Amino acid sequence: MYQRHRTKRNRLSIALSAVLVVPAAPMAFAQEQAEPANQAPVRDAETDGATELDKVVVTGSRIARDTFNSPSPVQVINREETTLTEFNSTAGVLQSNAITGGSAQINNSFGTLVVDGGGGVNTLSLRGLGATRTLLLLNGRRVAPAGSRGAVGSADLNVLPNILIDRVEILKDGASSIYGSDAVAGVVNIITRQKVDSPVVEFQHNATQHGGGDETRWSVMGGASGDDWWVSGSLELYHRSEMAVGDRDWASGCPRPLFGLDEATGEYGADDPIDPATGKPKCWTIDDNGVTMNLIGTPNGVGVPGPGSLGYYGTNFPGEDSGLPPGMDRFNRWRPNPAVAEGDFPGYEGVDYYGRDAFEPRLLNKSLVSPTKNVTGFLQGAKALDALGEAELYFEVLAHRRESSQTGYRQLTLDYPVNSPLLPAMFDGLPRYSAPPGNGATNGQDVAVRAFIGFGNYRAEQIVDFYRATAGLKGFIGKSWNYDFSLSHAESDADYMIESFLTDRYARSLDVVAAGNGFACRDPSGGCVAAPVLNVDTVGGRLPRDWVNYIFRPTWGNTTYDESTINLTVDGPVFDLPHGTAYGAFGAEYRQAEIDDAPAPDSVTGNLYGLTSSQPTRGKDSVREAFAEVELPLLSGVTGVNELTLNVSGRYTHYDSYGGDTTYKIGLLYSPTEWMSLRASNGTSFRAPALFEQFLGATTSTASSSGDPCNDYGSLPQADPVRVNCASEGLPGDFNQNNSIWVETRGGQETGLAAETSKARTAGIILQPNLPEGLGELSFAADYFDIEVENGVKRLAAAETLKLCYSGTAADFQARNGLCNLVTRGAATSTLEVVTGYVNISVDKVRGWDFNLRYVLGVGPGELRATAQVTHFTEQSGKTFPGDPIKNRNGILNSPEYSGQLDLTYQLQDWQLRYGLEWIDGQDSYAFLADGDQDLYDAYKQTYKMYVDDYHLSHLSLKYTGDGWSLTGGVRNLADKEPPRISGRVIDIIGNAPLYSGYDFLGRSFFMNFTKKF
Repeated sequence: MYQRHRTKRNRLSIALSAVLVVPAAPMAFAQEQAEPANQAPVRDAETDGATELDKVVVTGSRIARDTFNSPSPVQVINREETTLTEFNSTAGVLQSNAITGGSAQINNSFGTLVVDGGGGVNTLSLRGLGATRTLLLLNGRRVAPAGSRGAVGSADLNVLPNILIDRVEILKDGASSIYGSDAVAGVVNIITRQKVDSPVVEFQHNATQHGGGDETRWSVMGGASGDDWWVSGSLELYHRSEMAVGDRDWASGCPRPLFGLDEATGEYGADDPIDPATGKPKCWTIDDNGVTMNLIGTPNGVGVPGPGSLGYYGTNFPGEDSGLPPGMDRFNRWRPNPAVAEGDFPGYEGVDYYGRDAFEPRLLNKSLVSPTKNVTGFLQGAKALDALGEAELYFEVLAHRRESSQTGYRQLTLDYPVNSPLLPAMFDGLPRYSAPPGNGATNGQDVAVRAFIGFGNYRAEQIVDFYRATAGLKGFIGKSWNYDFSLSHAESDADYMIESFLTDRYARSLDVVAAGNGFACRDPSGGCVAAPVLNVDTVGGRLPRDWVNYIFRPTWGNTTYDESTINLTVDGPVFDLPHGTAYGAFGAEYRQAEIDDAPAPDSVTGNLYGLTSSQPTRGKDSVREAFAEVELPLLSGVTGVNELTLNVSGRYTHYDSYGGDTTYKIGLLYSPTEWMSLRASNGTSFRAPALFEQFLGATTSTASSSGDPCNDYGSLPQADPVRVNCASEGLPGDFNQNNSIWVETRGGQETGLAAETSKARTAGIILQPNLPEGLGELSFAADYFDIEVENGVKRLAAAETLKLCYSGTAADFQARNGLCNLVTRGAATSTLEVVTGYVNISVDKVRGWDFNLRYVLGVGPGELRATAQVTHFTEQSGKTFPGDPIKNRNGILNSPEYSGQLDLTYQLQDWQLRYGLEWIDGQDSYAFLADGDQDLYDAYKQTYKMYVDDYHLSHLSLKYTGDGWSLTGGVRNLADKEPPRISGRVIDIIGNAPLYSGYDFLGRSFFMNFTKKF
């Protein structure tokens, strides 16, 4: 009863249908492919001695059909392809350009940067619309979010199994009416093998040529079955080693501002500041991820300029009469130099903005690729019941643990209060350098001297436990209808740690009294250790170990995310039409989710010195949905119409938090002949903000004063918008921010966050011409997409807000349009205040084309398969506030207009040889930033490198299949291609490379995969 009449011929026919109708990747489904796990249990029927093809549920529809034909574009990638492409994890496969079309992804290369989901997370974003708008399914059912910290809201790709995956189906089309509110940009469905007759073990190792970032995976799968039951499962161990910044020359050799174009050579960097120690351009300037270190800040003083300093940093500019003795200038930043005996501060030389030290060797220890250890187990099975309509009881259990970590670098600003006994006598009686910090670090006293210290490395860790259990019952209603009822529950439980200075201990250590030959804490409770006196060792980061151990501690928080789902779907024939039977699917779904992020107590109380304070993020929401889908065969087998099918779906969604709305989708498939098909769809979506977007705990924090865009703005070119905008605020050209930037982050409920709506349209053509014998098989698809999100939800980071505000046009800046509406500068103190949080973006829009070409030809004794995929964005635009103009970011840095992939595979008996080519076109941000201002465009082009050329990666692999075993090996990034270089003035960079998932940070790497079936 459980087993169906299913011939090899039928299975192959379905596979070939997928290959031809959805020509997306080099697919060759094996004939022994198992039934898809989300397949409806459809009876076989014999008519005139022929066996009817099994019906399968293809991603993008709830209706079972006997072909992969659908009105929406679906890409299919099978297990064999993922092995040949050398990826060592499902995350790597899903984040490749073949699926994402060049869209930026949160992957392993984000190191210590703060991302939604916490350190070590991997998420998936289709069309560049964000992970919260991409739905991830496992066997047709939702994969719940997992991760750490308060911004958990998307599925973590780390939790997915690898060896048991049969294929991946990607719907690059909105499908909210089919699957629910978050299927805005598309749906990715991971489908596992079901029956596994024999145990299989697999080992894969990926090794980088230059060290760091190596990956190893051990996997085993097996199963058992009887006449009316089966069970299968897998267990996997995955390890990735750390790759530090210092492991790659391009990241650590010399990150530079790249100021100025050398007309003779065409190279940027002609105006980069020169390091007097080497006579070469200065590396690790503050503009390029360096930090101010090994110097002190004071009120303006007179002193001797250090090597490489221009001087005039306090109140004067070059060319002005300073009124000072020859060789003496005003400064407010000083570097220790025992040879200096003149000036206000003997033993210190004056330095300007680009004369500051911004590099020390421990910066090279920062994580470029996070290390991780993952353990993943998956178990599934089914039992026929002989009841309830020949029902089948099924289950799935997924369990996962991730232990990841990152190494970062911290600057320590040590504020010595006015008249502190820890200060040398020459600093007595100074006026204040800055007002008392708002965090109480100086016990309410004015700051006389601030030491900028290169403290060293810190560590962050995450331990994420995730499990998901699903149970369901599916069977028949009457003779022709199917039902599927399922219950699912998932939990993510994450502990996370970061090492941090504690403000209360820091403050206590500065409140000292004389004791013997040194100093002691006025309040010795808790083992207080006095702060070090200000001297060369302190400024140079050589700090007493007992003091460091006292103020620098690990702090732990915990995040849990629970999600429960109940789903009921029925499908079957609705009524007969002249040209076929209309089929329908109807159902209801209930989902409830809850998040509880409890940051470390010291974070809640704002006791993490130099880091953001965080309040708990706690909230829950539930949604009730009812949906219907009907497919109507309008015409078939008549002149000019081989097939004309209409698909209509609708869903009513009601959130407890945001109320209800309806969504719909209409799709049409028209085939005038057997070798040509036209398809189109139009649909809507309604998405309530994710839990973390709604309930993010309000935070207040301070950011480093070095983040003020107006610091030393007078050294910028005359036409630079930052210089223009800073000057409009009445700041002196040598302005230097002495106060921390005040940042207020608000949760969605506080900012009146609204639900977002969107529209998605697609149109495409599929060609499968019958070529003359001997010329092979050809299929081609071109699909147009147009997705527009209204009231889209986005979080604005303080640094991003400041950067984009001050680099915008003078008109927008002075009118406080757009992001500048969130920035305030104090009239008296010039202190910056920035409001951030989740806001509704008025418009976020993407349009473009997907092109897919597949060609198969017998060449000699073997077969050649060629597959090409190209995504062409024609628009990637948006605006933040209703009054803002829409700006198209298409083709700017990290938003390529084109991306593509070519696969060439030659199979000869038991051998397969594959060559792969990835391509991302060049990008240019000059015109976008200049916003139509020709003078600004010219100034940008002469000053900063804000473009990259086309980027290509080549890969080669070879597979041999023996009797029950296979061995695959190859090389990724054959040419050892490095990422391109830009100036770090607009987007985040690593070294001088854009932080963008489309570029390979690992360099040339080698892989080997061994699989054995017993």
